[in-house]
Amino acid sequence: MLTGMTSLQLSGSVTCEVVDGVAQVRLARPDKLNALTLEMLDALVATARSLRRDPCVRAVVIAGEGSAFCAGLDLRAALRSPSGIATRFVPRPWAGTNTFQEACWAWRRLAVPVVAAVQGPCLGAGIQLALGADLRVTAPDAQWSVREARWGLVPDMTGTRTLTELVGLDVAKELTLTARIVDGVQAQRIGLATRVSDDPLGTACDLVGEMVVNDRRALALGKALLDQAVTTSARRTFARERRAQLRLLAHLARSARADPSSLPGR
Repeated sequence: MLTGMTSLQLSGSVTCEVVDGVAQVRLARPDKLNALTLEMLDALVATARSLRRDPCVRAVVIAGEGSAFCAGLDLRAALRSPSGIATRFVPRPWAGTNTFQEACWAWRRLAVPVVAAVQGPCLGAGIQLALGADLRVTAPDAQWSVREARWGLVPDMTGTRTLTELVGLDVAKELTLTARIVDGVQAQRIGLATRVSDDPLGTACDLVGEMVVNDRRALALGKALLDQAVTTSARRTFARERRAQLRLLAHLARSARADPSSLPGR
């Protein structure tokens, strides 16, 4: 379990430190602008799984060391290992994702808030990782780009889903087909980023600080409800709302019987 204050080194280029319930996940390859290797993808998946199993983790902040968030996939390194790429393209039947996809989507599976702090280049695989977080705080001069078309590829790390959720189909097509770069201010304006800050990491930490004081069950169910509402009919969304609220009310009732002063009231 990752509890108390714990530091982990994963793949040599991904680190995770948990302090007071907040996991700080770092891409730690600053000399390469945190471009992702195949090993880093494995490490991101393993990190998310470990955090998901730890009941003491209340929130996650993802950031890159140095001057960049992530400049994308290190294609040169990846193509030196064709068998490695092929292996990581095999989908997991129980998850519906391969390693490339799970490295981004795994953060959606966590029952706690995940905030990405973005500075410098956030390109290709980097933008798809950032979009896997619940919220994104960006520096005003960060460079955001769905860059794959420039490299002869398509976004394939769950970005086609997360991108259209956030910016709508027409803007998603524009960003994908032009591969243009937008700065942090533009990214916030079109919906890629949640907030703009001169200190994205500090603001991200402040944001999760506001969240972790709230009830953990309410946070988990609230996140799940909103994620599911994007692709679910209104009827099913409302049914899920009712079930979630009944669970929370039942918990409050049990708490009140044990300690009446635990309930909010006037």
